[in-house]
Amino acid sequence: MKKSLSLILMSVMMIAVLAACGSNNNEGAASPSASPSASASASESASPSATTPAAPAEVTITHPLGTATVKTNPEKVVVFDFGTLDTLNKLGVEVAALPKASIPSNLSQFGDAKYEDAGTLFEPDFEKLNKLKPDVIFISGRTAEAYEELNKIAPTIQMSIDYSKYAESFAANAETIGKIFNKEAEVAAELAAFNASVEELKGKASTAGKALIVLTSGGKISAYGKGSRFGSIHDTYGFVPVDESIKPDTHGDKISNEYIAEKNPDILFVVDRDAVVSGEGTVPAKEVIENDLVKKTNAFKNGKIIYLDANYWYLSGGGLQTELEMVKEAAQAVQ
Repeated sequence: MKKSLSLILMSVMMIAVLAACGSNNNEGAASPSASPSASASASESASPSATTPAAPAEVTITHPLGTATVKTNPEKVVVFDFGTLDTLNKLGVEVAALPKASIPSNLSQFGDAKYEDAGTLFEPDFEKLNKLKPDVIFISGRTAEAYEELNKIAPTIQMSIDYSKYAESFAANAETIGKIFNKEAEVAAELAAFNASVEELKGKASTAGKALIVLTSGGKISAYGKGSRFGSIHDTYGFVPVDESIKPDTHGDKISNEYIAEKNPDILFVVDRDAVVSGEGTVPAKEVIENDLVKKTNAFKNGKIIYLDANYWYLSGGGLQTELEMVKEAAQAVQ
């Protein structure tokens, strides 16, 4: 009996020892979550310095008519400026409404029924806009008189170009859009491409002869010089003006065919307003310009009368795509 009891006690002790060893082995085995390297990784990923900063929820924009606080990546966008529309289109930003009466051909896709008609550049449809409840409204100088009323509907930003510093103003507008829609890197890349094309043109333009820029409308002619709405040809691209005394007026200086013949430009840039603005008395620019007097100029003799696309130059200048196309058009004068 004593022998049996001893055997039982020994068996119990062995089981206890084995159990203790098993417990110790489990504690000693390092689990992945308990390893020092894993703990360090977890700590690093949780560290503030390793966290990507969130984009701001809203931005405040200063523009010629005031300031506007806009939430980033606004969903309902209304545009009364075709240069801005061109930039938004290039960046892949959707718009909800725009004036459809005078859409330039390079943006003709926005005539689709999925886009609301917001009225005209000069007379917005306030009733429709109130129903739409946009998050932001972009306007140009043509819509400036409606600013106060539009600003009551949604934050409204004027995106006009300052002709006295055209290139800087165009770039600033593009960067504003990049900031609002978190597209700063894309805007920077597009501006770099624009600047590269300008620098290439500049190297040739300064020695290409003297240039004159004119706009034709209803059979009449206006000249534009430095600091004017088309002055980037001189100020940014580097073409030498044939007449330094032309005033930087929005509507240009009224001139005649005799004036063109007298100044005898080597290059004549022509913007045909009637090609994009319908109405009575429209006359094709070629009929206005190519007369006996102008045919005596160096520009005509050397095939350097450059007819510029008014869809770009008159309606939608200031956009990321249009500005690049405008450089290409002006470059025809040095080819």
